[in-house]
Amino acid sequence: MSARPLQGTVAGRDGATLPAGSVPVTVIIAARNEAGDIGDCVRSVSWAREVLVVENDSTDGTIDEARAAGATVFRHPFTTIGAQRNAAIERATQPWILVVDADERGTPALGAEVARLVTSPPAASSGAPRAYRAPRRNFFFGREIRHGGWERDRPVRLFEAALRYDERPVHEHVIVEGTPATLGEPLLHTPYATLDEYFEKLGRYSRSWAEQHFARGRRAGLADLLVRPVGRVVSMLLLRGGWRDGMHGVVLAALAGMSVAAKYAQLWALARRGADRVGGPPQKTR
Repeated sequence: MSARPLQGTVAGRDGATLPAGSVPVTVIIAARNEAGDIGDCVRSVSWAREVLVVENDSTDGTIDEARAAGATVFRHPFTTIGAQRNAAIERATQPWILVVDADERGTPALGAEVARLVTSPPAASSGAPRAYRAPRRNFFFGREIRHGGWERDRPVRLFEAALRYDERPVHEHVIVEGTPATLGEPLLHTPYATLDEYFEKLGRYSRSWAEQHFARGRRAGLADLLVRPVGRVVSMLLLRGGWRDGMHGVVLAALAGMSVAAKYAQLWALARRGADRVGGPPQKTR
């Protein structure tokens, strides 16, 4: 899903104009090999005063595309997504941060809402930095997914620049004191352009998840590999109404079950490699 390039002024939903670069917020985008998405992503948030792209060893033109769209680009060695975002926050010049992924798009209405929030004092303040969740409208192969749990997708994305991410390998989050509020306007999110892209991301995610949990002493059992994947499919498809999204919902539920199986298989493999090192070469089996 592509956003129109935004130039000059940006119109909010109420018809008011929002000059490009007028909102005192730094948009942060962590990217690697996102040449097909990064330009449209940067242009979709052109109302931000600053757009920073933190990248690591892109080889497909990501840097040139981001700069051509108006972003400032810098390189940072990759350890985790949280660490990438924290490195960008350290460079930010604006008092507020909006985190956007390359496969997401901002909208004029979102820009207008962010402008109101970041320029208005809070009605009541505890003194802690403020943060907001951003609802996401998720699209999968041309269809918006409204069920199966995806409709609850509201990560913390807008926050004051004093806050930071934790730096765990997966499921990173902003460390917030108290309960974040929620924005009214969504980000538009198209996470997988192809199934090949899904499986590529699944491989990276399942390995990182398994390494993190293996280090904590967790191991995979038979129920993890047989029961949990089926449970995820049933939960998404039936309990959370994924069937209402038609075949798109069915495919997503099936992929989610595969994701659960993959991460526990990776966890099993880590333990197996450790056992093989202790017990000698594994015996061949038919």
